[in-house]
Amino acid sequence: MGLATAVTWLFTALVGIYLLYLWLSGGGLRQQATKVTRFPVTLIFSHPALAVTGLGCWVAFLLTGSKVLAWVSFGVLASAALLGFTMFTRWLGGGRHARGAERRFPVLAVLLHGLAGVATFVLVLLTASVARSL
Repeated sequence: MGLATAVTWLFTALVGIYLLYLWLSGGGLRQQATKVTRFPVTLIFSHPALAVTGLGCWVAFLLTGSKVLAWVSFGVLASAALLGFTMFTRWLGGGRHARGAERRFPVLAVLLHGLAGVATFVLVLLTASVARSL
């Protein structure tokens, strides 16, 4: 189950990279000065930074079998998930009046990223719960 979790996590990351690309190419960073975007830079970059850190801990868990690393990974992922939920609610709040670079986000990409993120969260929780240290 640990390897399936890593694959799900990587899929989530790929869709997230696509969304980040759309935001950056749509002028997300340039819109910070004019407050056009609903996404602060710290939110945009903290979410993937935490997710990648959690994935690194997960890979370390897979390599070592350390239950502590599984739970550290879960905690870091939980923080990333809260930031992701914050971005999702800000994106939803834009509705048809969305402004800024995030208005270019395809609904399907947002849904895939969110659903894969929830699946990853559940898989990490379940795997950490049954993990035994070697």
